Order: sequence, then structure tokens, then C-alpha cells
Amino acid sequence: MSYRIGFDVGGTFTDFVLQSPAGELTTAKRLTTYPDPSEACLAGLDALLAAAGVAWSDVAQAVHGTTLGSNVVIERKARGVGLLTTRGFRDVLLIGREKRYQVYDLQIEKPRPLVPRRLIGEVTERVLADGSVRTPLDEADARRAIRALVESGVTTLAICLLHAYLNPQHEKRLAALAAAEAPHLTVTLSHEVSPTFREYERTSTTVVNAYVMTAVRDYLRGLGAALGGRGYRGRLFVMQSSGGVATADAMERYPVRMIESGPAAGALMAAAYGELTGHRDLIAFDMGGTTAKLALVENGRPYTTTAFELHRVHGAAGSGLPMNIQAIDLVEIGAGGGSIARAHLGVIAVGPESASSVPGPVCYGRGGIEPTVTDADLVLGYLNADYFAGGSLRLDRDGARRAIATRVAQPLGLAVEDAAWGVHAIVNTNMELATRVVSIERGRDPRDLTFVAFGGSGPVHGCRLAQALGIPRVILPAAAGVTAAIGLLAAEVKFDVARTWVRRLDALDPAALTTMYDEMAAQAAAVVRGAAVAGNVTLARSLDARYVGQGYELTVPVPAGRLDAAALARIRAAFDEIYAARYGYANPMEPVETVTWKLAAVGGAPRVALAKAASDGRDGGLKGRRRAWFPETRGWTECAVYDRYALAPGARLDGPAIVEERESTSVLPPGTSATVDEYANLIVEVAR
Repeated sequence: MSYRIGFDVGGTFTDFVLQSPAGELTTAKRLTTYPDPSEACLAGLDALLAAAGVAWSDVAQAVHGTTLGSNVVIERKARGVGLLTTRGFRDVLLIGREKRYQVYDLQIEKPRPLVPRRLIGEVTERVLADGSVRTPLDEADARRAIRALVESGVTTLAICLLHAYLNPQHEKRLAALAAAEAPHLTVTLSHEVSPTFREYERTSTTVVNAYVMTAVRDYLRGLGAALGGRGYRGRLFVMQSSGGVATADAMERYPVRMIESGPAAGALMAAAYGELTGHRDLIAFDMGGTTAKLALVENGRPYTTTAFELHRVHGAAGSGLPMNIQAIDLVEIGAGGGSIARAHLGVIAVGPESASSVPGPVCYGRGGIEPTVTDADLVLGYLNADYFAGGSLRLDRDGARRAIATRVAQPLGLAVEDAAWGVHAIVNTNMELATRVVSIERGRDPRDLTFVAFGGSGPVHGCRLAQALGIPRVILPAAAGVTAAIGLLAAEVKFDVARTWVRRLDALDPAALTTMYDEMAAQAAAVVRGAAVAGNVTLARSLDARYVGQGYELTVPVPAGRLDAAALARIRAAFDEIYAARYGYANPMEPVETVTWKLAAVGGAPRVALAKAASDGRDGGLKGRRRAWFPETRGWTECAVYDRYALAPGARLDGPAIVEERESTSVLPPGTSATVDEYANLIVEVAR
């Protein structure tokens, strides 16, 4: 019966939430600090606890979401990272899949590998595809390779040998040799990080883990020490890309699992709002200050993948850095409130560059000179200059107007309002294309889905996106600006493991399979138990399978309990059913091949009590009127402005209207109407 805190670092704002023993939530926002985001984290937590009158010693759990890992990779910040691999496989990262992600682009440039070729060493050894050793490890050769890398400045070493996922003995011996030759080396082994086949993806995953390990370790240890110095006695937990949390200690070993830490929490909370309102199939739309993230939620669960790609070029499949990790399948684009707008080749262009929090949009008054989406929204009257982030940040409307006039309107011969609307419309179009990726390209008609818009900027743009896509219903959650931070506190403690075992399903030995799953369960459950989880740990099993001869797999559930011939028959039936749902047909006579067996150990999810609407509605919630610009009304319109906290359950609002709260602003364009539910969420109906 103690307090819990969640804090999520974004590119522009850091969000905070405090949960009381009764489950009640208190939220806050603060500008993210650079280059050390922990400064804003600690200052914001101190302020939040002080305002609530809570001592650090009363806090039982702290859960953190951060994009530190992905930022290190995208910005190529790490130094001294090397790779040791089987002789003849030095160029795996450079060759990749030998595919062009844009077939007809003759000027295509693939992202350069994280490890330059001069820091990739080779050792003499060879393990075959059945796990047998063809060439033993040449230890003298290995010592020479390790010394050469160390002399070249390598301080973090990724080791990825051919078929080590089946037989890791050579990788383990290399780790021992590295410890003997260079005790200061930090070592990552592929069979621990990604014990699955496909050499390129496994190597990439191992390298990413090594690449971010030092930065993540130093950051988490420093943050943990700072929390401990304030009197916090609990463990620091970190959100994983899969949507579960784990201890900071575990993430220091497997930092690749937290590459998309914060955005995953937002998708989880969007699913929770869908359950709360009775809409289990939806699109989660998180628009913050720097990026917009979208995810598909089906039957109450976010769509996940084990083939995650970071830093795709224009969202093209195959253009990013692949990782074999369990992750919520997010599409992320450079479209946020801080995205910079400009005149380019006679048209308006927006993003992907962002003003972030330093210097920030022009209207922040912190030295920014490039107009942004937030500046455009302020000029259009959607934002309240005196109540942005609850009044903690006063906005400069005149400065925003001058920046848009100078950088966008005048070069294109437009009125300032038309230029501001163009910025707003263009960023919506960019996000509309990303929304189609997570819906239409995955076989779902967006018109059959619900749209959950959150993040600091999401409720400003969400209804417009829904109108463009024909989505009939939008959920604008209360405290939308800190939804991801709330999601941190609602997440389960979770750890995933996977092993490749390529066999025909009808030739499997159930006893050997049971033994393998027992080992996987022990490994995953140990991590979850290490997080001081009380009560039952649930084990969920699944399998990636395909028809014999195919190159890609579908994920199939594996039944609980004893694995015998009957269980394998149920797996086969489930595969045919899922295959038919995906491709429209299935062939029960075609043999099925198993590829990767997976297991997730899950601790119980904590209870988060969302605040209910407290107003009796006697004053109607109307706080005033403000001029706002809408093309449907051919310009400026006197628009009703409502106080989110004064709206009573059942209240109906007709657009055009604006609803303000501390964490965000919701814009209801003409043609929309909203009803307030018991949790103060706005359930918006969009006219088709």
C-alpha cells in the first residue's frame, strides 16, 4: 500500500505520474533536458512528490520509459564497439539481405553498419547447422583477434558466431578468452541476446545490444543512484519494447529490448482505454513534441512483431536496422509538435527535423527561429497561449506568427493563416500515410476501427486524421498528454525468450520439446521473480511456423500443459486457421515446419484506478470563447472553449469546439460531436 511513480522521457517533454495507495493518479509535464535527460526526470519527480506531500521513502516502485537506446543508435553516438565473428562472415552486416528497399532508386543509400569493417575481427571455428562442430575454435587465433581489436580502441565487443544459437560453446569460450586478454571489455554474446537463426538479423541484434550497452548501463546506474540518494529504496524498472517491464539490472544486460521503451507504454494504455470504452479493435496514435507513433490493437492486444526494424528510411520495409526482439509493432515518423515547417520547392514541407525542447518551437521563447507545428496550431487559435502545459509555459503568439510569415507564408505568397493551416494539413497528411501502414497494409480497414489519440499534440490533430481516413469514432483520453507515463504503471513484469529449432512438425520429439520449454521457462521466470514479483508467474508459449519450403513464418499459439501428439495436432490446426485468415486459403495436406519456439513469463499487472469525472455539470464546463481557424467555415470562427475538469459525464459537445486541460488540448472540428464518459474521456463521433 505504497506510492508508485512512472516517468517517460520524450524528445520534447518528460511526463510524470504518481499513483497513490488507493490507485489515484497525479500527473505533471516538464521540458526534456539535453544532453542528460535524467536532469528533467529527477527535477520533475522531486516537484511532483513535493506537491503531493509524499516522501521518497514512501515510494515502492519507479517505472521508467526512455528512447535513450534508439537515440544512441540513430545518432551514431557510441564509440569503441567491435564485432568478432566466424572467419568468412566479416561482411554480414554490410551485405545484409542483398535487397534494395526501393527497387528503382538508383541513388539508394543503405544505412551504414554500426560497426566499421576495421573493427570486425574473424576467428577460425565452424559449427554446422545441426549444432555439430566441424572446425574447433583456434584459441591462439582468437587471442590474436581479441588483442588486435583492443589495440584498435574496442571497449565493447559483440560476439556472433555461425549457428551459435544451436551450440554456443565457442561463444562461451571466446567470452572467457576476452576476459583473460582484456578484463575491461564489455562483452555481448549472440546466443544470450538472440538465440535464433538468420545470421544477418542475429548479428544485427547482437551488435545493437553491444552498441547501446555502455550508454544504457551508465544512464540507468546513474539514475538509480540518484533515486537512492533521495531516499528511494525500491528497484528501478524499465519498460521494454514488448510492452512489459523489467528491472534496470536486466536491461543493463539486454538493452536492445528497451529500444522502443516509452512508445510501447502508450500503445498498452490505448488498448486499456479501448477495453474501458468497449472498443477492442483500434489504432493507437501518440503524437508528442518530436515524433508520432502509431500501432494497431486487435482484440484488445497491441500488434507485435519479432522482426523489429529501427530507423527505417521513409518507413520503407528493409531499410532499417533489423532486430530479433519481441516488440509492439510501431510505425514512427518525424511528425510532432516540434516538427519544423519550411517552404521547399514551392510547397510547404514539415519535418522530420524537430526543434525538440532546445531551442523548441518559436512560441516557447527559448531561442528557436524555425516555425513548427506547435507554432501553426497556436496561430490557428487551437492552443491557449496562457494555459499551455497547465500554464507552466507561456507561449509567444506574435513570435510564432512572425516566424510562419517569414519562413513559410512570404516565400509562397500566402496569407499567414493559410500558411499555418497548410502546415497543420501537411503534417496530418504525413501521419495519415503512416496510419494506412498500420491498418490497410495489415489487412484492416480503418473505417472498421476506433482511433485513440493521445500525447501532447495527438488530441489537436486526431479528429482531422479520423475524418481523412473515414474512421467513425475517436477516443480522446483524459490526461492524454501523459498517457504513456500512465501506461508504465499499468504494464506487467514480463520477459521473453526464444529458441530456433527447425523441424517438421510431424517429426518432432515431444519429450525433447518439453525439455527445451522447461529450460526456457526457468530462464524467463527467474528474471520475472528477480523483479520481486509476488504471486503466480504466467507462462505464454508460441511458435513461428511455415509450410516446408517457405521463407517466412506465422506465429501460432502453443497450448499450455503437456506437449504430446494431441498438442502437436492442435498446433497444426491453429496454423492452418491463422494461415487461412492471413492469405485466404490453407492446405492441410502440406507439411508444416517449425522454426522458432517462444515463451513469455508474465507477472501480474498492477491495478491503476483512472480518475472519474468529478463535475456535476452545473456550469456546463464552458470557460469562454476564442477565435479559431477552420476551412469549413472559411476562416475565423468564434469557438466554444471548455474546461476538461468541469465537464460532467454524459455532456455533449458539438464541433467546432476546443477542450483544454493541463496536459493537452483537444480540438473538435466542424462535423464532429463528443460525449463525455464517466472517466472524463471524450468519445467523438465523426461524420462520414
